[in-house]
Amino acid sequence: MRCDGLVAVVTGGGSGIGRACTEALLAAGARVGVLDLDPSGAPEDPGVRPVRADVADRASLAAAVAEVVAAFGGLDILVNNAGISAVGTVEENDDAQWARVLDVNVTGVARTSAVALPYLRRSSSAAVVNVSSIAAGAGLPRRALYSASKGAVHALTLAMAADLVAEGIRVNCVAPGTVDTPWVARLLADAPDPAAERRRLAARQPTGRLVGAAEVAAAVCYLASPAAAAVTGTSLAVDGGMAGLRLPARG
Repeated sequence: MRCDGLVAVVTGGGSGIGRACTEALLAAGARVGVLDLDPSGAPEDPGVRPVRADVADRASLAAAVAEVVAAFGGLDILVNNAGISAVGTVEENDDAQWARVLDVNVTGVARTSAVALPYLRRSSSAAVVNVSSIAAGAGLPRRALYSASKGAVHALTLAMAADLVAEGIRVNCVAPGTVDTPWVARLLADAPDPAAERRRLAARQPTGRLVGAAEVAAAVCYLASPAAAAVTGTSLAVDGGMAGLRLPARG
């Protein structure tokens, strides 16, 4: 899982899963450009280049990726992590919410990838890793819009992998379960009984606990690394068994 000498870009790399991915890639020997609306949360390290960027703005992305390439001399790995959530049924999210979430979570992946591809084509170790979700394949209550966006990311990953395999560019995604991130912490804080809600979210995973951001980052790092040179068009679940296990109810 070493990435020595490689250059990565991580969108949404300033917090949560994105920051964990930045730290994992840095530890594996990569230099990392952190693209974020607020990149101040990026690790302070000579191998990290924090750049303000918006995945909903192509010009912003083009300038940010060019800055990382100029600073580090190329681009080998793209981690499309930036995303936003939505809670609600199809009746509860309005058209503006649908447009915003799909623009960030789906078009943002395509937009960032399109900007990065001219640089990735120059690499002999090019890899794209998209962050999907268990919601792409599991029906979760009141997650209609979010699930639709992550289902699209899964499908987009497969289509990109098919388009780019002949050029030696691998495209995969990870599908995390419920991850212990600042976003989940905010969700819990808004619940009537935060402790009970945390127990409920933890219980959704057969392991009985939330997934750690570093655990997702380890999977991303593997898929991004030359160790996964034979892996493309794959979704790797990091979900405590949620997708595949059907266990008897506890108690």
